[in-house]
Amino acid sequence: MAASYKVNEIFYSLQGEGRWTGFPMVFVRFSLCNLRCPFCDTDFSKGRDMLGDEILAEVRELGGACRRVCLTGGEPSLQVDKELVDLLHGAGYLIHVETNGTHALPDGIDWVTMSPKRDWNPKAEPVLGTADELKLVYTGQDVSPWLSFPAEWHLLQPCSGKNVAEVVAYCKAHPEWSLSLQTHLFLGIR
Repeated sequence: MAASYKVNEIFYSLQGEGRWTGFPMVFVRFSLCNLRCPFCDTDFSKGRDMLGDEILAEVRELGGACRRVCLTGGEPSLQVDKELVDLLHGAGYLIHVETNGTHALPDGIDWVTMSPKRDWNPKAEPVLGTADELKLVYTGQDVSPWLSFPAEWHLLQPCSGKNVAEVVAYCKAHPEWSLSLQTHLFLGIR
């Protein structure tokens, strides 16, 4: 029996954050999240049940020639499985995932962005031991312990765009961190 996934929305846009900023991607935003971050503005309780083939069909329709899919949420690791990864890879897609890191991911994901949230929820300790990029929402907390986390990129992101100057100043004083802006918000795109 094919797996069913609860999907909040699927849309085509440019990646607005992190290392892949500006790259076209089809976003599959999953419903359900195991955390309730104070700055989150999305209702992840809603969504529609979709089979993997239905997700793939919508990704193809919306993205056209685009071959990058970003699995995001909510928390995608609550639902994404090897079956979906294999289905997307079989159709020629590179798979990015944006996760809080509190649950394991299936093998085969091409790019992992981990955005841990333990600063807002002490029970949100990551179980992932590595990621391609570590992206922290910065609100003035001590981020120095995260520098030892194995990731190629260590990024700090302003909280909802409200403390950009503070994050820029921190990155300039601590050049081991890079700035990640939510450029989609500045551009007025999804």
